[in-house]
Amino acid sequence: MKRITSLLLTGLILFGSVFSVHSQDERKEALKWFSDDKFGLFLVWGLYNHTAGVWRGIPARGAEHFMLYERVALKDYATIADEFNPVNFDAELWVKTARYAGMKYVVYTTKHHDGFAMYESKCSDFSMVNRTPFKRDPLKELAEACKKEGIKLGLYYSLGRDWEDPDVPTKNAWRSNIWDYRYESEKVLQRYLDRKVYPQIKELLTNYGDVAILWFDTEEMISPEQSKALLEYVYSLQPNCIVNDRIGNGFGDFATKEMQLTDEINPKPWELCVTMGNNWQYNVFDVHYKTPETLIRYFTDVLSKGGNVLLNCCPTGKGEFPTLTYPIFNAFHDWMEENSEAVYGTRPWSVFGETYKNYVPTEVFAEDAYLKLPKEIIPDFRFTSKGKNVYIIVRGIKDLNFTVTSFKSTDKVSKVSLLGSGKKVTWKQNAGGLEISVPAPDPKKVPVYVLKVELK
Repeated sequence: MKRITSLLLTGLILFGSVFSVHSQDERKEALKWFSDDKFGLFLVWGLYNHTAGVWRGIPARGAEHFMLYERVALKDYATIADEFNPVNFDAELWVKTARYAGMKYVVYTTKHHDGFAMYESKCSDFSMVNRTPFKRDPLKELAEACKKEGIKLGLYYSLGRDWEDPDVPTKNAWRSNIWDYRYESEKVLQRYLDRKVYPQIKELLTNYGDVAILWFDTEEMISPEQSKALLEYVYSLQPNCIVNDRIGNGFGDFATKEMQLTDEINPKPWELCVTMGNNWQYNVFDVHYKTPETLIRYFTDVLSKGGNVLLNCCPTGKGEFPTLTYPIFNAFHDWMEENSEAVYGTRPWSVFGETYKNYVPTEVFAEDAYLKLPKEIIPDFRFTSKGKNVYIIVRGIKDLNFTVTSFKSTDKVSKVSLLGSGKKVTWKQNAGGLEISVPAPDPKKVPVYVLKVELK
């Protein structure tokens, strides 16, 4: 791998005005699969999934953050590990389910804010093999299953918050463990990085084969120098591993959005992480999962704007996917079986979409953690492209005859067809756009279908 030795310019990282010894061209090559694959499974799994929203017999505040919200002492929180025994964990089933739904990569939670390592960590006693009766390394089994099934492995790691470690201050002290480690001013972040972060990153990037993504969370008090040094350490261990921007301070290969859609195309790599239910953790009180139509709408919206979707599934304390996730996995499977051509390897078109018949949506949001995901089903179009093909993603439109006004007279259309169907589509291009007539859709399917427009 080329190295630039100039003291003044060592290569601009994709985001921000900071510099790295890795060139943009090298990072672009490492990111190509990410820009093509589009869809991943987020596996948020930890001790908090065993408690499932309950602490000492009553509903706990804060979901996966309940250790913080309930001010649970570390010695008490650690007792959860004594009971955590996911006997139904089946790494191959997890990965096959992801592949079945059309996902190309998974991101597994190796350490969340509670500081508990969900793998065999030699440098921390607060870890899966050391502290639980399970005594197996689920990450090792997951890595083997990913390799067998051709799914890329990504690893989540909470960087700027760790409630087990005594040296992790936060920007707002309320988010720190100040009940076990009271004085923020006495905490030295570099000690935590040296004692825990660097050794664990080395474990993760040397013991489990190729790691496609290192997905950091919560930069908090990490300095620019610390972010840069950690990024370079990651690249030194696995040069092709890509890193999200939550390593902090403008560093990273791709941007991360959480539970919030955008209003514009972003030509740089980015990803939306979103939950199936209302929580990131498995919670017995979370029974209102998003509908398949809603999630497929989020998915296609993100695609049209150049992003990826990382869809969260929170396994139970027994190691199983919740029952409510399977209708979602099945719906994505059926939809991707017909429409994956409009997904993999695509890029945004000249515009991301248009509303239907000047429909004006009201501002209705789902009851999610960040209240930024639209709940209303809006009849509209979204677009993706690949080569000379443009894909019209028709969402929630009941009419069989409509005009797509985004196609101009300069867009010379040669053919329009319906993906996943041999049924005829009639069309006519004029000054007003592309007039299309489609066959009646199957009422049992999610009302989101794709038209392939071939340009001359």
